[in-house]
Amino acid sequence: MQPVYLFPPETVRFQPENPCEPLDLAALFPGRQGAPLEVDLGCGDGSFLLAIAARAPEHNFLGVERLLGRVRRTSRGAATLGLTNVRVIRLESHYVVRYLLPGGSASVLHVMFPDPWPKRRHHHRRLIQPAFLDAAAQALRPGGELRLTTDDLPYFKHMRAVFNAHPAFVEQPWEPGPEYPQTDFERQFRAQGLPIHRALLRTPALPPRRD
Repeated sequence: MQPVYLFPPETVRFQPENPCEPLDLAALFPGRQGAPLEVDLGCGDGSFLLAIAARAPEHNFLGVERLLGRVRRTSRGAATLGLTNVRVIRLESHYVVRYLLPGGSASVLHVMFPDPWPKRRHHHRRLIQPAFLDAAAQALRPGGELRLTTDDLPYFKHMRAVFNAHPAFVEQPWEPGPEYPQTDFERQFRAQGLPIHRALLRTPALPPRRD
């Protein structure tokens, strides 16, 4: 049986004409200017992105994924569900955060189960590094959040060392409720009885005005 799309999946996929210029969010989400933007960095099969976008239709959601098959699958899922608040871009996560997200544009950056690159000689490839946090702090609005989830304890300890040394973020207590969707990885790891490690980092809010 052919899937029934409520709009063409191609409208969900987005590739910038000039990958060196910040995204025009008004053109990316026409008619939805002013809606809070959440970004799923490394959206995988799209299950988390589509679930959270369906639960928060008043927000815009941008998925970032470098594998074409996953981008296509996520786009088809959004078109099947009629999620007009979803776009997917095929690029590396760090590149999108550093060069394409306008300053102060994102309310939440989700980093769900990033590749832990466990071998020491590959640690420099890990997403969570000081340069990424610099870019994330620039992309997030005041009071914005960076939410991190991993099953890999050594990588989580590395994350903690990185963001504890960064001046732009403050860690907040975070235990998401049942309304926070699980990724395909999380479902697999929980089925195996593996612990899940989480962190929520917040940028400082703007100071109160003095009239």
